[in-house]
Amino acid sequence: MEILIKAAQFILSLSLLIVLHELGHFIPAKLFKTKVEKFYLFFDYKFSLFKKKIGDTVYGIGWIPLGGYVKIAGMIDESMDTEQLKEEPKPWEFRSKPAWQRLIIMLGGVIVNFILGWLIYVGVTAYWGDINVKPEGVKNGFAVAEFMKPYGFESGDKILKINGETPEDVRDINKFLFLRDVKNVEVQHLNGNKETLNIPENIGSILWKSGDMMPLTPRLLQPVIDSVIPKKLADKAGVLKGDKIISANGKLVSYWGDFTKLIQASKESLSLVVLRNGTQKNISISFKGEEEKIIGVIVKSDDENALKNGLQSYHKDYSLGESFSVGSSKAYWTLKDYITQFKYVFTKKGAQSIGGFISIGKIFPSTWSWEAFWKITALLSIMLGFMNLLPIPALDGGHVVFTLWEMITGKKPGDKFLEYAQLVGFVILLGLLLLANGNDIIKLFK
Repeated sequence: MEILIKAAQFILSLSLLIVLHELGHFIPAKLFKTKVEKFYLFFDYKFSLFKKKIGDTVYGIGWIPLGGYVKIAGMIDESMDTEQLKEEPKPWEFRSKPAWQRLIIMLGGVIVNFILGWLIYVGVTAYWGDINVKPEGVKNGFAVAEFMKPYGFESGDKILKINGETPEDVRDINKFLFLRDVKNVEVQHLNGNKETLNIPENIGSILWKSGDMMPLTPRLLQPVIDSVIPKKLADKAGVLKGDKIISANGKLVSYWGDFTKLIQASKESLSLVVLRNGTQKNISISFKGEEEKIIGVIVKSDDENALKNGLQSYHKDYSLGESFSVGSSKAYWTLKDYITQFKYVFTKKGAQSIGGFISIGKIFPSTWSWEAFWKITALLSIMLGFMNLLPIPALDGGHVVFTLWEMITGKKPGDKFLEYAQLVGFVILLGLLLLANGNDIIKLFK
C-alpha cells in the first residue's frame, strides 16, 4: 500500500508538471497563430490510451510515462517527422515565424515551470507556514562526523550563528555547508564556551568526497533498535529488534546521531556492545566489500518525551504579503542550490548517484500528505525548468541556443543541421535516461 501511495503522488505530480509545461509551449504557439498538431501527456509510440481531435489539435494520453510533448507544425522535434520540411513553408508553421516568436514559444515551458514552482512555494507558505528549529531548540547539541572535528567542531556543539547571522532553521546547517558560501560558524561547546570556527572554502567538496552529507545531526534519542532490515549487515551479524546500543568501537553511545557518526568513521568493521534482555552482547559487523556503510537498522522513534527533550520546534505563520516574500526566497534558493550541486554530476561518484523515476518516487511520503506533495512538486517544477534549459539538442535549451544564434548572426541553421542535432540530442537524452534508471535498478539489487 505504501508503494501505491508513493506511486500515486508521483504520477499526479508528474502529470501536472508535464501538462503545464506543454501548455507553456502551446499557448504562445496559438497566440502566434502556429498550428499545433498534437498535445500529449506521456508518449504515444504506436498507440494511445486516449485521444480526441479538437480543431487542428489531437489531444491525448500516451502509454509511456516518460514525459509529454506538443507537436508543432514545421518544427524539427522529438517526433523526427521531417516530411513536412520537404514542402514550402506554410504561414502557420513554426519555421515561418519570426525568430523572436519562436524563442518565446520555446521558452514558454520553462517559464511556466519556474512560475509554477514559485507560486506553489508562496501558496504552501501561506497555507501551512513553516516549522523551524531555533539554535536553542537542539537541546542536546549536534553529533559531529569525525572529518569535521579538525575544523573545531565537537560532539554536543550547539550551532548559534552561520556567517554571523542566526539561522531561521538551524537544521539547515548541512545544506548551507554543502551548497552555500559558509565562511564561519559560531558554536557553543558542551563546556559553555563559545567559539567562531572558520570554514574552508572547499567544504562542499569535502562533504561530497566524504560521502557523509549530514556531518552535523541533532542528538535526539538513545539508540534502541526498532527494526532490523532483513539480509542487511546488522541482520546478518545478529542484531535484533529491541537491542539497546551501549557502545560502538569502544566508545559509549548516548545518542542516535553519535552512533551514526561512529558507523561512518569505522574502517573495516564495527564492534558493538548491545543490551538485550538485561544482558550485554558483543556483535561485530564487517564492511569488507561494501560500497556504503549502511548496516540496516531503524531506531525506535515513538518516544515523544525523548523527541521533545532533544528537539524543540516552533510553528510560524505568515500573512499573504509575507508569504510572497518568503515563497520567493524559497524558490530562488531552490534553483540556486540545484545549480550549485549540478557540478557534482560531472564526477564518477556523481554519475553513479544520478537517480531515475524510482529515486524521484521515493522522495514522496508513504502516507498521503498534501503539504509534502506540493513542496515536492514545487521542487520538481524548478528542477524540470532548469534541466530543460540545458543547451542539449532535443531539449528546449537546445532550440533556444539555435534561435539565439540566428538572432545574433542573422544566419538560420539549415534544416539538415537541425535534424542531425535533434538526433544527437535524442541519443544523449536516451543515454542519460538509461544511466539514471539503470542506477536505480542496480541500487534495488544491492
